[in-house]
Amino acid sequence: MLSVFLVPKVPLVYQQAEVIRERTGYQVGHYCGEMGQDFWDARRWQREFETKQVLVMTAQILLNILRHSIIKMEAINLLILDECHHAVKKHPYSLVMSEFYHTTPKENRPSVFGMTASPVNLKGVSSQVDCAIKIRNLESKLDSVVCTIKDRKELERHVPMPSEIVIEYDKAASLWSLHEQIKQMEVAVEEAAQSSSRRSKWQFMGARDAGAKEELRQVYGVSERTESDGAANLIQKLRAINYALGELGQWCAYKVAQSFLTALQNDERANYQLDVKFQESYLNKVVSLLQCQLSEGAVTDKDMSTAEAENKSAEDGTSPDEIEEGELPDSYVVSGGEHVDVIIGAAVADGKVTPKVQSLIKILLKYQHTEDFRAIIFVERVVAALVLPKVFAELPSLNFIRCASLIGHNNSQEMRTGQMQDTIAKFRDGRVTLLVATSVAEEGLDIRQCNVVIRFDLAKTVLAYIQSRGRARKPGSDYILMIERGNLSHAAFLKNARNSEETLRKEAIERTDLSHLKDTSRLISVDMVPGTVYQVESTGAIVSLNSAVGLIHFYCSQLPSDRYSILRPEFIMEKHEKPGGPTEYSCKLQLPCNAPFEELEGPICSSMRLAQQAVCLAACKKLHEMGAFTDMLLPDKGSGEEAEKVDQNDERDPLPGTARHREFYPEGVANILQGEWILSGRDGTEDSKILHLYMYTIKCVNSGSSKDPFLNKVSDFAVLFGKELDAEVLSMSVDLFIARAMITKASLVFRGSIDITESQLASLKSFHVRLMSIVLDVDVDPSTTPWDPAKAYLFVPVVGDKFVDPVKEIDWDLVDNIITTDAWSNPLQRARPDVYLGTNERTLGGDRREYGFGKLRHGIAFGHKPHPTYGIRGAVAPFDVVKATGVVPTRDVIEVQEGDLTKGKLIMADGFLHAEDLVGKIVTAAHSGKRFYVDSIRYDMTAETSFPRKEGYLGPLEYSSYADYYKQKYGVELRHKQQSLIRGRGVSYCKNLLSPRFEHSEGESEEALDKTYYVFLPPELCFVHPLSGSLVRGAQRLPSIMRRVESMLLAVQLKRIIQFSVPASKILEALTAASCQETFCYERAELLGDAYLKWVVSRFLFLKYPQKHEGQLTRMRQLMVSNMVLYQYALSKGLQSYIQADRFAPSRWAAPGVLPVFDEDTKDGDTSLFDQEQATVDVIPVKEHSDGFEDEEMEDGEIESDSSSYRVLSSKTLADVVEALIGIYYVEGGKNAANHLMKWIGIQVESDPDEMESMVTPSSVPESILRSVNFDALEGALNIKFKNRALLVEAITHASRPSSGVSCYQRLEFVGDAVLDHLITRHLFFTYTNLPPGRLTDLRAAAVNNENFARVAVKHQLHVHLRHGSSALEKQIRDFVKEVQDELLKPGFNSFGLGDCKAPKVLGDIVESIAGAIFLDSGRDTSVVWRVFQPLLHPMVTPETLPMHPVRELQERCQQQAEGLEYKASRSGNLATVEVFIDGVQIGVAQNPQKKMAQKLAARNALAVLKEKETAEAKENTEENGKKKKNGNQTFTRQTLNDICLRRNWPMPFYRCVNEGGPAHAKRFTFAVKVNTADRGWTDECIGEPMPSVKKAKDSAAVLLLELLNKWYS
Repeated sequence: MLSVFLVPKVPLVYQQAEVIRERTGYQVGHYCGEMGQDFWDARRWQREFETKQVLVMTAQILLNILRHSIIKMEAINLLILDECHHAVKKHPYSLVMSEFYHTTPKENRPSVFGMTASPVNLKGVSSQVDCAIKIRNLESKLDSVVCTIKDRKELERHVPMPSEIVIEYDKAASLWSLHEQIKQMEVAVEEAAQSSSRRSKWQFMGARDAGAKEELRQVYGVSERTESDGAANLIQKLRAINYALGELGQWCAYKVAQSFLTALQNDERANYQLDVKFQESYLNKVVSLLQCQLSEGAVTDKDMSTAEAENKSAEDGTSPDEIEEGELPDSYVVSGGEHVDVIIGAAVADGKVTPKVQSLIKILLKYQHTEDFRAIIFVERVVAALVLPKVFAELPSLNFIRCASLIGHNNSQEMRTGQMQDTIAKFRDGRVTLLVATSVAEEGLDIRQCNVVIRFDLAKTVLAYIQSRGRARKPGSDYILMIERGNLSHAAFLKNARNSEETLRKEAIERTDLSHLKDTSRLISVDMVPGTVYQVESTGAIVSLNSAVGLIHFYCSQLPSDRYSILRPEFIMEKHEKPGGPTEYSCKLQLPCNAPFEELEGPICSSMRLAQQAVCLAACKKLHEMGAFTDMLLPDKGSGEEAEKVDQNDERDPLPGTARHREFYPEGVANILQGEWILSGRDGTEDSKILHLYMYTIKCVNSGSSKDPFLNKVSDFAVLFGKELDAEVLSMSVDLFIARAMITKASLVFRGSIDITESQLASLKSFHVRLMSIVLDVDVDPSTTPWDPAKAYLFVPVVGDKFVDPVKEIDWDLVDNIITTDAWSNPLQRARPDVYLGTNERTLGGDRREYGFGKLRHGIAFGHKPHPTYGIRGAVAPFDVVKATGVVPTRDVIEVQEGDLTKGKLIMADGFLHAEDLVGKIVTAAHSGKRFYVDSIRYDMTAETSFPRKEGYLGPLEYSSYADYYKQKYGVELRHKQQSLIRGRGVSYCKNLLSPRFEHSEGESEEALDKTYYVFLPPELCFVHPLSGSLVRGAQRLPSIMRRVESMLLAVQLKRIIQFSVPASKILEALTAASCQETFCYERAELLGDAYLKWVVSRFLFLKYPQKHEGQLTRMRQLMVSNMVLYQYALSKGLQSYIQADRFAPSRWAAPGVLPVFDEDTKDGDTSLFDQEQATVDVIPVKEHSDGFEDEEMEDGEIESDSSSYRVLSSKTLADVVEALIGIYYVEGGKNAANHLMKWIGIQVESDPDEMESMVTPSSVPESILRSVNFDALEGALNIKFKNRALLVEAITHASRPSSGVSCYQRLEFVGDAVLDHLITRHLFFTYTNLPPGRLTDLRAAAVNNENFARVAVKHQLHVHLRHGSSALEKQIRDFVKEVQDELLKPGFNSFGLGDCKAPKVLGDIVESIAGAIFLDSGRDTSVVWRVFQPLLHPMVTPETLPMHPVRELQERCQQQAEGLEYKASRSGNLATVEVFIDGVQIGVAQNPQKKMAQKLAARNALAVLKEKETAEAKENTEENGKKKKNGNQTFTRQTLNDICLRRNWPMPFYRCVNEGGPAHAKRFTFAVKVNTADRGWTDECIGEPMPSVKKAKDSAAVLLLELLNKWYS
């Protein structure tokens, strides 16, 4: 069921919808023009119809959607018309009924319910019959019957009638002289307008908007105005002032004039619009005219009551000077009313205020003590509504009133719906107690509390009289009518109104019989004249004579345009006089130059109005046939059907194609890795079966060196695959970032194929699982772990020697030792001993860091973190509990043998061992479950050695000795305190070695430096681990290598699918997102692909649709290359499984047979610490968090809990990869390759060039125009001769120039914009091959932007050839040219679009359109375009000259400082002021007419201030270096240094750790830094001071280097 509730005025929409919602509980929708429904499409409406039961709207909206067939009359079940007396003539109510209701078959019509206070909408009724006819007509129009109540008494109980009071006032004395002066001014204005407009036919074609309706103003924002438009507007204002003068008095008129003036001065457009200046000069005259007429005595401010007070003050004996402005002497205030009367009285005598206003004030004063006084004053003109509240505000005696105006839409002072709603709401709840309203409030406003209605101006119609009376809703209300004494028409109206009301009630009840009427012409019939509509068969959309004109206007307003040209249809009328016959008319319609056709002759009709309607109807028909209107008869936006997909759909989910739209995709695994063989070789199978595998050894070559001996002691491994790998995989080397100064290049080397038996395979599998379970920290058992044939390969240890038979290279002894040892039965020796002991940080509420596990799981228990909450966060399990589990053998067994202890043997937790054998092994600490590499045995230390104290700490010792430390912290009583201690280093996690961690190594200082944390352990707490140190360290590299191999195999696979030979490593680059943090990513390629794709699609659309205008082309391009479409293509080709989008995290990587485990979240873990399940594999997965992503939104590549083989990709990533692939193919194989790829993806843009040829024959240009263009100068500036000059003319013609057969440049601009973007991006991409993608994007933005192109146009004098017809544009171009010349005078100033002056967009556009014209003229050859444009664009932006946008620079800087940055903008007059606050302190401020510009300048000023502060601080610091520690905010020095390197395109600074000392908990670092400058080679190394953290140490070195660079380059 769908009910539609129609109302005539906007405020009612909100009010009625609210009431229906509250009282019925239906789903109610409300709609009015301001909500932009005119631009909704059928889909959006359909959703409303499905979800709502009652729709409250203004009638015009229903009319529109019926006409566009978005809803059918049949679909409506109940149609309610509020205030239905409007259904006459051409009112939308009437049209809805006649065009749609009466044309619907009877059985399908909705029920109609109309409501009105008076069914007759006229001045009154002359007789009972007259009344009957009018009612009958309304009934037939609404297909309803009129009913009313017989007895008012019933009604009185619910709706009391207010008592009517008539108040008479005297006629105003007329101020002839003033009226005359203002009238003369009107005349003068008209003459000035006439003379200024010297209008040749075209000159102001762009500016014909004096008559333009508000709608157009709303559609366009600002329109171009000239003096003549200003004049029309000004005359209206002068008339308003004149009206105020007569009706309200001189003082009010002065107020009005003044408010007009201030409104003008605050107008943003004031600075470049002629009409504003023109109006200002006249208004100033009026203001002074009215002001100087104020009473004797200089009146300081427009304050009437003061002026009067001064006149009267003599009586009170105070001298005028003592009275402060705006304050009345006390006696006045006390005495209240009557004194005000005196003042007003005097004012009336002077003609300052009319008697009418005086009596109004008296009326209001009567209500001074009324409880909850709420009144509405009805006035006729907007001026009165606006100025009366100002009058009341200035009268102290009326301070009990809080007043506001309420006016409608259709006037220059219009109120937006929002403001109306607001005012009405305030009136309802009493924040406003008095409304001064125009007729907008007469109808239907329901304000229960309203108890006084005053008609300041009498109503125009009986209806208004009845309606406005109805606003007084409270019992005991007053309805006050103000009537001029002795004015007969006023009295007559009142009498008529009272009679009419009575007649109406009688007629409604008794109904006169009209059958006897001879003359039925006065009764309307509801038949449509045939031939007056055009209907679309498929949808039923309809356009009639009534709506055609509006539709053509709407169509023109939707054509692409800027503020210099208002596009609207022109009508030229022609008279056809036949002697003796009636005069007939025909009309010629001219559409703007970018419409599909320009002129249309209409038929001959009986009136001018009909002729205009008829030609518009014909035009609508023609536009629909040409495809410019959709079948709904709405302007075609060029979007086909799937147009209006907003950024979020109904449920507010992000849409596909956006970065916030993320979904799960299974991780891809290359097919070549599949292998059933991995499933065979279970223990105990017979050896007869031989497996044929391929062995690849991993070859590592170190570049750089490291002091750390452990880095070189690593075992070698090989990988066994079931199939042979592609050669491209072998040629690839993987850079592993092992340590600060060391990169290892790893590659696979084919050793040959091998044959092994099933039992050998079983051993290798078992070894592989044992090894990887320790490396990846996943506790699995070889006998039970699942194997997945989708990813089949094994890691095997190899011996150093080379054999002919590769099988012999496998280290079988090692394999056997490891798989047979019984140490694996001890849970502490398996993976995750800390989980087993309950000492992992998760169970202790520790912090989750990078991989969802602690970053330094081991690092916490060393003595280096004396943290107050240490016992809580650190991993501490009471040792007696550990012992109770039986994991650690009891001591007594060992003690018996204590006698045989020699120096060389150590007592371990599980037996004896020779000290030498221990070095290089791994031990597990029984008290914490941490693992350590054994570095050496410290014979000089025992458990009784004193525990080191923190540096600079002088308090009491925390622990007296190591033994004491273990006792206090872990509750371990050491037995063998004399034993030497083991010096060990924590076994780190398996790390991601693919990311260059050490370049800036800001955040990772702990991780990168953990090599220096040594721990001293008593041997009796240690178990020796079966895997040796070198083996584990070697194996920790395997996940990173294999991750790269796996992704490379995927790239090879994709390359084969696409079937075009491009290096697989390049394809891999296009598949790798920046979020992987690897040494390459797709961003550079994506930039190039993006521009190329845009170009190819633009060219295709431009050639294929010669009749579509630029707006449609742009939308169609949007639909072909939007991220959403590319995302869909990517999905259909399955690209999601090839993409690498997450930073490699070994803890989440699945090795064959060892699947990752997700830590159990401690929230569920209230079980005891030692629950055995914790150590098994099937842990409940939890949601992982990566660093800093605490909210629900997940980063790309992050994994939701269900399983490791899924990851999250945002659909934007998928779309970006498509663009990157286009880019890569374009780089590697030019156009053909890129087009091949686009075809493969599904972007259809290649079509037969021949059929295209014919389509772009440009129109012939009239000779006269060709003569008016100076081709020699223009072609000279471009340095090219045009074959077809018509193209060039089109390229320089702006839409504000009237069309004489030449279309404007918009279509050429569309194609030129794309070609320039493509060419410039290509140029930058190939010129700066090693720029990081972020800088490349900035470069492209600086080179390809309108500001830059506009400067190019001015520099090469292209702007002088622009053909346009707008004086405002002319002025703006002049200003801009002047600015640019000033800019060029500044030495070394190159703004690349960041100059201080905003360019008129038109200038940049013609540069683009000329590029488009050259492209077409040269037979579609882009190289010609580049040949012309490279010199024009010179000098191109380079990384050195690229300025950073100050707003962005400031923002980035504040982010690094973690400072709060905010901008505050304000406007006074036509200047915007923007202030910059950092941490609440104002740092910069700037003013400019344009807010954007002001913000830029303010940011620039702020940066200058900050830089000054910084250099001052740096100076202080260097002076005080010796004396005391640095103060001042030095955090950005490193960043400053990095910025300099980026700017100058140098490699990043090279930091080196010179020294680090001190015990673990109080280290000091000293760093040195140097930079390789491009021009002078390496700088000297600057060595900073020792600092407690790496960051600070680097900062201190960077400061010195900055000073050095300053000396060099200043």
